[in-house]
Amino acid sequence: MTEQLPEFPYHPDPVATGVVVPSNATCICCGRGRGYIYTGPVYAVEDLKDQLCPWCLASGSAAELFDAHFTAGTCLGEDVPLEVFSAVDRHTPSFSAWQEPQWFFHCGDGAAFLGRVGLAELAAHPDALETVRQEVNGWGWPSDQVEQFLGSLDRDDQPAYLFRCRRCGTHLAYSDVA
Repeated sequence: MTEQLPEFPYHPDPVATGVVVPSNATCICCGRGRGYIYTGPVYAVEDLKDQLCPWCLASGSAAELFDAHFTAGTCLGEDVPLEVFSAVDRHTPSFSAWQEPQWFFHCGDGAAFLGRVGLAELAAHPDALETVRQEVNGWGWPSDQVEQFLGSLDRDDQPAYLFRCRRCGTHLAYSDVA
């Protein structure tokens, strides 16, 4: 029997994004087997991969007990209050990326991570596509190379990472080049 998963305001569906999975594993933090385990990045002295339950992550007990962080302190966007950054960094499941995952902040709050996307999914969110376009333009590539790169974005092979501002609804994204 599994308990109802805790809510994560900054990562609304960690099961769909694949960082919380059904498991019979026992959590190293609380010592309980609750039917799910967190499989995303953990930044701590100890190797905690696949050993923490979502409940210990949500409550902050995993962060407290192991001095663990889940976003590696990397953020994109404007300044936010320390308590908001801490909620994302120490109480929110992160996500796996080719390089170190980054988190968006917008309107003074953490954005909600929605998942990996490709060009097909970004087309439904022109604001997010424009965010990626601006990022890639900053690499100094010619415009045809930028458009070729954007055309190659694929959720499984060459992803971008989609977020939504929790306050204004703006979609944001960034790409990850292997």
